[in-house]
Amino acid sequence: MAENGCHVNPEEVSYHQHAPNKEPNGADGPGSAPDSCGLSASQKEVLERCLHALTNAKNDSHILAALLLITRLCPAGQLDNGTLHRIFEAVGLNLPARLLVTAFRGGDSSGLPPQELISLGTALLAALSTDANMAAHPQLLSTVPLILSILENGPNWTAEKNSSSQNTKTNDGDENINDSQTNKMTSSDEKTCPDPSSKGDEPGQAGGTKLDEALAYDSYQVVNAVCALPQGPEQLFSRGAVPSLCRAVLKKQTLSQEKGLPLLGHILSSSVGPRAWTKHSSDLLSLLGTVSQNFCRVSDQDRLEMCSQIPQFLPPPGGESVNQEFKEIVGNLWTSLRPLVQGKLSKEHLGLVLVLSACLLDLYGWESVGPPKLCCLLVNRACVEVRMGLEELPGTKMSPQEQHTLTACYRIMEAAMEQACSQGMVSNPAQLQTAITGLSLQQSRQVLGVLEEAFSAVIYYLKQVDQAHFDDLFLFATFRSLCAWLAEETSCLKEDVIDLLPFLIGYSKSHFKGGRIGKGLTDWMSKMSINNNSQDGMWTKDAALRYLLPALCHLSAEDKPRRILLSLDTPALLVDFLSKGWGSLRGQSGKTMTRDPGLETACSALLNFAITEPERVRSDPCFLALETMLSEALPVLLHKPRLLVLATNCSTLGLMIGRLKPALTESVDPSQRRFYSSVLSFLLSAVQSESASNPAQINALWLENWEEAGELWRLSLQALGGCVRAQPWITSLIREEKWLQNIFTLLGSSGKLPDQHSQDALEEVLCAIAKQCPLCLKDISMLVKSQSCGSLQCMPQLSKVLME
Repeated sequence: MAENGCHVNPEEVSYHQHAPNKEPNGADGPGSAPDSCGLSASQKEVLERCLHALTNAKNDSHILAALLLITRLCPAGQLDNGTLHRIFEAVGLNLPARLLVTAFRGGDSSGLPPQELISLGTALLAALSTDANMAAHPQLLSTVPLILSILENGPNWTAEKNSSSQNTKTNDGDENINDSQTNKMTSSDEKTCPDPSSKGDEPGQAGGTKLDEALAYDSYQVVNAVCALPQGPEQLFSRGAVPSLCRAVLKKQTLSQEKGLPLLGHILSSSVGPRAWTKHSSDLLSLLGTVSQNFCRVSDQDRLEMCSQIPQFLPPPGGESVNQEFKEIVGNLWTSLRPLVQGKLSKEHLGLVLVLSACLLDLYGWESVGPPKLCCLLVNRACVEVRMGLEELPGTKMSPQEQHTLTACYRIMEAAMEQACSQGMVSNPAQLQTAITGLSLQQSRQVLGVLEEAFSAVIYYLKQVDQAHFDDLFLFATFRSLCAWLAEETSCLKEDVIDLLPFLIGYSKSHFKGGRIGKGLTDWMSKMSINNNSQDGMWTKDAALRYLLPALCHLSAEDKPRRILLSLDTPALLVDFLSKGWGSLRGQSGKTMTRDPGLETACSALLNFAITEPERVRSDPCFLALETMLSEALPVLLHKPRLLVLATNCSTLGLMIGRLKPALTESVDPSQRRFYSSVLSFLLSAVQSESASNPAQINALWLENWEEAGELWRLSLQALGGCVRAQPWITSLIREEKWLQNIFTLLGSSGKLPDQHSQDALEEVLCAIAKQCPLCLKDISMLVKSQSCGSLQCMPQLSKVLME
């Protein structure tokens, strides 16, 4: 018998089939029992002798005998940490790992049946895993795939064991059982696992044999201990826990409902959830189908209790929405949820129903919810909860569950807003169209009315907040909700919104400047089932400002709120945001730059200031910094087709600032010269010539974004005319760049652009150039004649200038 091997003499060791050790509260692991689980002095002496025997054991048989004596004296699950560490130092994790490996490899070398080796190994691992340091040990982690195979396949865990043993060359005395070895042993099991729909003698059985409950309990203890580690879900995900646990539940294996399903829910609720759905969508969709079937079959009371479980097993929004099977699952869930939405519920149960409703709306919108009356009822219940929750007396502390409920209500309200604003103006319900099929005009008005009341409560709540509470995570969710409303609607509650502007800007600035947002918010928002669309899924310090940007774009176009925004130094905040965003984009050199709508929206808000507040633009240093940044950015963006809309914004914004500058008395700054040269090239790139006799066409690269970029392109042309009048040196650059020749070549003999608005804008800038520069006037006259084009007929104002 090899001293370090797993050769166990059955006569030396009597197998002890133990029962699970559970705390009174049902926890898997015990608390630290004081003084070696309360042993008497004589028992402590015996325990010490056993530990001594364990430490000095000469082979595995002696080790196992000592361990069994210890567990009979004091159950393994109740050993204190000190005793566990002594056992670990004497035994190490390699012995239980070798027991599992020996059982999976099969053969007759062990002297014990594989089932007993598995039970002994998992019992040891379960006891040792109650200590977090041991649970994180690489050797224990290496056993996870084997344990998952036991939980997934039940009595069939030894399937294809001979094949596994041929693929695995592990010396019995090897002291380093690792992940690669255990993965090899479980790979063939994974390929040959039974179909979840196949029927055994009973659920969770095969051939009439059921996985022992104590073995299942110990196995789940180990996996739960790993999951409780800081990187636990990641460790389990990388070792195949998601598909294994899914299949265990689908096969109705022992304790899979009681322990496997909650464990899987915890893993999917962590940061690995989106990746799990990407990699194991088939298994997770099958599991979701089973969970939804159970949800539909139980009584209303049990269904209320299950409402808290369902969101854990739903995919992240946008992933599975096109799948027909998933659509049917969502429809079935709504069918069972409707009576609960309509019923009289306690506050706690209503919160669970609203949270699940919000998650389903995030995934599939209003399509499967039900008739319009039910949709209106759902929105109304959410709005009422928001009013009741936020209109409490100042200083009233909200429980985490109440915060979760109100956050779900915000998402329901947001979904209602998106529908209400998708086809018509909220401020004009008579013209309202909505995707909530069959919604009457009266119902539309009711929805808008309750939304307005709810957001009035949101504004009231935010007015009570002082800067000391800016780190509150629920406050961020509330702020986000109001920003979603303001992005669509700024005419309702306008005076209240204007009064709240100091808070909105102060809160955004506090986060943006102070960097208060980080992983804590990311984790909290994930628990609230609120997803972030950024590439890494993280909520960054500019998140609050990004949510506010659409509202700032609307509000900066109106006189009264714009004056407040100017007093709060909002342009400087936007310039800072834009500069940092450009720095981040520039850092993507060598990669495909990703479009950032936030930067485009910030440009739009700044453009409103540049158009309406010329004196502020001339005097505020932030606009000088902005001009410098634009001079740097546009030449780079010129060659980035994916960022065409941002480039058009930069061009327009830079020209709008340039038209307000006084004429230069000194030499032209090289950066300014480079900017205007880029502008001229950029404006030309929007147009292409099909044939000399036909009107010029929009360049194919611009067509996709012409709805957004076209208006800005026309505005750039008009602003270029203003710059020519303010800074005459630009006409010299125009002649050097042969811009006029290129324009008339593109126009061809027709002298036309595709639409009249673009034609008018081009005519305006040509008139400005001709009036400002006699040489340019002469060039235009010659070009009109040489091209034999119809420019004079298509551009009457230019014709007058030439005739003068």
